[in-house]
Amino acid sequence: MRADRLVATLLLMQSRGKVTAAEVATELEVSVATARRDLEALSTAGVPVYPQPGRGGGWSLVGGARTDLSGLTETEAQALFLLLGPAASLTPEIRTALRKLTRALPATFRAEAAQAAEAVTVDPAGWGERRRDRPAPVEVLQRAVVRRRRVAFDYQGRERVVDPWGVVAKGDLWYLIAGTERGRRTYRVDRMLDVRLTEEPADRPADFDLTTAWQEVSAELERRRSLVAATIEVDQRLVPVLQRIFGQHCHPDGETEVPAGRARLVVAAHTVRSVAEQLAGFGAAVDVLGPEPVRRELVTIGEELITRNRS
Repeated sequence: MRADRLVATLLLMQSRGKVTAAEVATELEVSVATARRDLEALSTAGVPVYPQPGRGGGWSLVGGARTDLSGLTETEAQALFLLLGPAASLTPEIRTALRKLTRALPATFRAEAAQAAEAVTVDPAGWGERRRDRPAPVEVLQRAVVRRRRVAFDYQGRERVVDPWGVVAKGDLWYLIAGTERGRRTYRVDRMLDVRLTEEPADRPADFDLTTAWQEVSAELERRRSLVAATIEVDQRLVPVLQRIFGQHCHPDGETEVPAGRARLVVAAHTVRSVAEQLAGFGAAVDVLGPEPVRRELVTIGEELITRNRS
């Protein structure tokens, strides 16, 4: 018997006062027989649940008894769903449990709890860029998404006021997907300054799905990030380091055999300069086999370093 199902059954009873086995089965997506067994098991275990037979009957909690979990305030319920929501984007089991718990919450909490669960999604595959701390505006943006309020902020020297649709954690970086007068836009949170929650209501498309939207945004960003590819050869021990730097734009080139302890890789970035800059820090530890524009750019970077450091 699933613990999450029993908790959801209890919350459902508390929010409705009285339920039938058929209602529990419908809400929690189980058979009527399973719902009845769960209700009987709760009663047998000492939970003050009792049946009322006959027409208009059902199952109720004696004296309106409440569990500790139902003592959540509205703010606490939102915090719980904000915490679990991102995990739901990774595992279908948590998604199912959240859906059941949402239905079982008191009606006054249900809408914003559901919005909190959908406010954030997680994409664990980073770009290769590292940040230690979560940007401070993330909490404000989450509140804006849940409360359906517009946010104002400075971005690249301009004041913006947008409708926040969702927040995305991409590895160590955070993004806001928002609606604007010019359509959907994506903003990198650590570049947003002076983020303010306004009292203006925000519009969010009824059919908007944050996970799907991020997949579209991410695919376009990945395409832009992989316009220039270079083939390199390195010591095998450097492969994990390069994979962290280039993310998914670093993969083995298996077409040519290399000496033992060496690896041949293909790495990519959005410009020739960007590829060269990321490889330059490895010095002679990386052999760049091509293309020629990347090799020439590495020479240019080397000359710049010599000139700057000699002077």
